[in-house]
Amino acid sequence: MVNLKSALGTNELTDREVGLPRALLAEFLGTIFLNFFGCGAVVTENVLTVSLAFGLVVAGVIQGIGHISGGHINPAVTCGLVVIGKVPIIRGVLYIVAQCAGAIAGSSILRALSPNRMDMFMGEVKLSEGVTPVQGFGVEFFLALILVLVVCGACDAAKPDSKGLAPLIIGLTVTVCHIVGILRTGAGMNPARSLGSAVVMTAFDDHWVYWVGPIMGGIAGALIYVHAIGPAKQPEIPTRTYASVATEEKELQNLTSKTNINPA
Repeated sequence: MVNLKSALGTNELTDREVGLPRALLAEFLGTIFLNFFGCGAVVTENVLTVSLAFGLVVAGVIQGIGHISGGHINPAVTCGLVVIGKVPIIRGVLYIVAQCAGAIAGSSILRALSPNRMDMFMGEVKLSEGVTPVQGFGVEFFLALILVLVVCGACDAAKPDSKGLAPLIIGLTVTVCHIVGILRTGAGMNPARSLGSAVVMTAFDDHWVYWVGPIMGGIAGALIYVHAIGPAKQPEIPTRTYASVATEEKELQNLTSKTNINPA
């Protein structure tokens, strides 16, 4: 029963020290920025520019809110971490709700602040001509898989040296994924981000692809890191042998005896 409660995270609903409300607000704000700035760059119609915009805003958001909520801003990331036990189930569900609400808000703000002639540049994701839903699913699956794999590696607690670079590493991964995915599926790779654009533009064609693909890919990436690649291990502290202990004690005795010598 204790394990079930821990997995569900029911205690977080009443424990103020956990800071769940602040974390939800952070995820909400993070996806607002993601959809506003990322989708806002679509008007440039340049794959590299849009890719960099999404990657840089992800890096910036993670740097800004990572210490509060972990900086998921993506249901695929949240689902992957829930499956491997890094995030309680209830927190995960609430994160996804906050992320979706933030993405819708971000896209709504973007459209409200854009002229009507830019309505076609709101970041709506759709399959390119000739790309089937199954192919789209595969693309979205692999984009999320590599993203969550990198997230797990960059944020591994046993690799403290990579902690400071984690936002940049994750942001660059998002950039690469967009370079590959934009001309195929629009590079959703984030169900909340895709939902935000879809709601604003009321365009839900093949929308399941942008939920099932990334979530399945995120779960696969997390499981591969934990069970196939294996997380990093904490460096082992060398064991102290009897000889080393005896030597240290002898040196300490010599030092003490020298200190106690009266020069008079």
